[in-house]
Amino acid sequence: MSNDKDKLWYRAARAISKASQMPVNITDTVLDLLKLLLTEEQAKFLLIFKKPTLNIDEIKEATDLDEKALNEMLDGLMKGGIIVGAASKRTGIMVYRLMPFWPGIFEYQFLRGTYGEKDKQKAELFEKLFEETQQAIQKNYDSMMKQFEHFPAIDRTIPVEKHIDPGSEGVMPYEELKKYIENYDDIAVANCYCRHEKELLNDPCKLNAPKDNCFFFDKSAKFVIEHEFGKPISKEDALEVFRKAEDHGLVHKVFHVHLDTNRGIEAICNCCKCCCGPLQMYYRGAAPFHTVTSYLAKLDEEKCIGCGTCVKMCPMETIELNDAIAQINEEKCIGCGVCAHHCTEEAIYLERTGPRDVFILPPRIESTD
Repeated sequence: MSNDKDKLWYRAARAISKASQMPVNITDTVLDLLKLLLTEEQAKFLLIFKKPTLNIDEIKEATDLDEKALNEMLDGLMKGGIIVGAASKRTGIMVYRLMPFWPGIFEYQFLRGTYGEKDKQKAELFEKLFEETQQAIQKNYDSMMKQFEHFPAIDRTIPVEKHIDPGSEGVMPYEELKKYIENYDDIAVANCYCRHEKELLNDPCKLNAPKDNCFFFDKSAKFVIEHEFGKPISKEDALEVFRKAEDHGLVHKVFHVHLDTNRGIEAICNCCKCCCGPLQMYYRGAAPFHTVTSYLAKLDEEKCIGCGTCVKMCPMETIELNDAIAQINEEKCIGCGVCAHHCTEEAIYLERTGPRDVFILPPRIESTD
């Protein structure tokens, strides 16, 4: 019997892993995490997801649950952040998507910002999983980096707008924060899952940044509000939250539907180097940093006084002082504008390059074993 249960949890983990575009090794930590997040009945139900997305008719054909039991099952999994559901804009039929471990399940576990014992256990297990991922990647660094080259960028970095060079071609609609806000009527704000997970691990944000600045749009916003992961927010209030995030040195990162930067957006995060998942995975040597951006930071050397503020604030550590003048490594610049926003001498500005992929290999970490 115990063996059958082990097989169930492994099969459920496999189903979730197949929904991901990022590699996930199924370890005891993964299985322990699923046992914390799911009941056995829910784990068994997930096995019907032979592909990541199913509509309600496909789900009914794959299960023998009656309508009441099926609705309770779907509601429980959505409330737990394991699947998301929304009506198709084209047909109106409900479509359900099984979340990958990340980005997906990890984020939904910490959006509500709760501090219970179960929340701490989740944080500890995810932290252990990240450590295992780091070790696996480092052990097979060269072969894994080749695989990562075929994965899409997970987000688009958009800049602090007021520091864009007025002589550039102008801000494109998909590069301007205000345009995102204006284009969506349904907007939700939730707790920053990355900073909250770090708090649960007694490792709070080094910038002391606010946490109420994780945004969702359109169908994702409706889902977040309906299942109490976040709350609705007006466009005016949303812009004010973004401005406060900029003042704390946070980076605007846009997440598109299915990680496809040509599609609509699901979320915008305001990220710090010390907590942000993708940035942390990069610095820990667990994954490259891969983003799409359209800007480069440029320096007016005559204005630079060598104060070092930009060096301190840059999330990619791409600026250094040389003879008391800032130098920018353009290969690692993600065009976020944090340096420009915090430069007291206005010596840094953003120049438009047009959309470009930034793919930065993570450091090799020497083993301490």
